Amino acid sequence: MNKAVEDLIQRGVRIPCPASVEIDESVAAARIAAGAVLFPGTRLRGAGTSIGPGCRIGGEAPATVDDCCLGRDVELKGGFFRGAVFLDKAAMGSAAHVRPGTLLEEEASGGHAVGFKQTILLSYTTAGSLINFCDALMAGGTGRRDHSEIGSSYIHFNFTPHQDKATPSLVGDVPRGVMLDRPPIFLGGQGGLVGPARLEYGTVIPAGTICRRDVLEPHQLFSPPALKGGRPRPFRVGAYRSIGRIVTNNLIYIGNLHALKLWYRDVRAATMGGDPFAAACREAALALIDDALDERIKRLGELAGRMGRSLDLARSDPALALPPEQEGHQRAFRDSWDGMAERLAAGPDETAGAADRDRFLAAWEKADRTGGHTRAVAGLAAEVKRAGTGWLQAVVDAAASLTVNV
Repeated sequence: MNKAVEDLIQRGVRIPCPASVEIDESVAAARIAAGAVLFPGTRLRGAGTSIGPGCRIGGEAPATVDDCCLGRDVELKGGFFRGAVFLDKAAMGSAAHVRPGTLLEEEASGGHAVGFKQTILLSYTTAGSLINFCDALMAGGTGRRDHSEIGSSYIHFNFTPHQDKATPSLVGDVPRGVMLDRPPIFLGGQGGLVGPARLEYGTVIPAGTICRRDVLEPHQLFSPPALKGGRPRPFRVGAYRSIGRIVTNNLIYIGNLHALKLWYRDVRAATMGGDPFAAACREAALALIDDALDERIKRLGELAGRMGRSLDLARSDPALALPPEQEGHQRAFRDSWDGMAERLAAGPDETAGAADRDRFLAAWEKADRTGGHTRAVAGLAAEVKRAGTGWLQAVVDAAASLTVNV
């Protein structure tokens, strides 16, 4: 028997078939909790790996867990998981492919054959099976019986014909979503969302539908518009048209990541600091959000760097000529990017929403947190939640304001 496996068994980790389990020497035994279950075919790697009590790994198929942090009672039934964080009672079905930048909060889940990367699902959000949902954040719902849903065979389209990935989509948002009192969002199966998009709470996209636009009014049943003529139009890789919506949606997404970072820094410290496995998840989530910010700023910077070629193409080919307003937007984006990038990386000023922040945190200090994070948030008074949302929205607005001159 592998000595690392033997050490875990002696610590109280359940390993029904020790000979079939691989524990890399980089894994710290102290970060694997007694009571966790490692089924046959499990492989653990990475010094950052932390697995809390009650977790079950590889119950349906072999599972590789590499530099991931798991809270309590997480179930990863089979597949490949790297650089991800799963909070209490999160779950993934077998044949999962979960890559860095993925955060599933309490009781969020995915079915079988689900692909996530740079994906953040706030508490209770549920994904069906056969899904590719990368570069997106989704929220909504009040519990397991009232949750936002990604239907089976759904795709978030996150790569454009211009070969850029400035395409993050915001399904719900952070300032209201973290309060766990918003209506759920429904993305019907066999459908897709073309990023970067924003969807309001209560949005329903019927099964089999591709959504290519923002839905910014709540409680809307989306119906795609009829095609106009269907005739081809000139297209050249690198020749962009209107970029206003793309840039705005990226900045709002980055603002939401900054808001989520402050939520984990200032709010979740009280509900995730007392237990070593929860604390490891919080620390890993903060690092993950920082990486997500770097990724999104990098991708938006790549888009800004393409504006020179786009402007050249528009000037050299009459078929690709731009209206003056679109040309001006592209030039402004290119010329102002360095300053924008610096401000985005620095994050919001600590004074953003300070009065609301102080009101919220004062009430949060007195909240009953004995039942865990989600119950503590659910138990907050409506006016306290409004203050918290006001604080976080001010953080988002600080990032979104950078789009004024673009």
